[in-house]
Amino acid sequence: MRWLAVLLLAGCGSSPQGQSDWERQNLKEREWTEDLAAPPAYPRTGALLEFFVSARSEFRFFIDGASISPGADGVVRYVLVARSPAGVENVSYEGIRCATGEYRRYAVGRADASWSGRPGAWRPIEGGGLQPWHRVLHREYFCPQSAPIRDAAEGVRALREPR
Repeated sequence: MRWLAVLLLAGCGSSPQGQSDWERQNLKEREWTEDLAAPPAYPRTGALLEFFVSARSEFRFFIDGASISPGADGVVRYVLVARSPAGVENVSYEGIRCATGEYRRYAVGRADASWSGRPGAWRPIEGGGLQPWHRVLHREYFCPQSAPIRDAAEGVRALREPR
């Protein structure tokens, strides 16, 4: 009987090596902390790299190559410029969290070439949603196979030499 009690007590201990894949992933998610990054310099027209989003979109989309910043937290940050057919530009400082397929807007550009606003919530990147540029940036340029690019040069190269 005593050996049964010892055997039961030995089985009660758990070690990190005994965790399932689900437990390890969820524990990792709870431990994740985001790097705090101030917005970069406002984009210059000469540093903008155009990327294709969809034939259905009348807007043209650009990334400020000087702003691409893959962080140690797995987030690739960048400045996005969306230009309407009339030439009006929407400028935003954003980030994509590659592992989870989410994006976040940190700041919005103002007419005086400064930043305003507070960071928004993390939002899932939709498959075909109203903002397809996040999906394109995630899949094609900044998060190949859901892993962040290694450095800014890799992001610039991807934008200049689309697949």
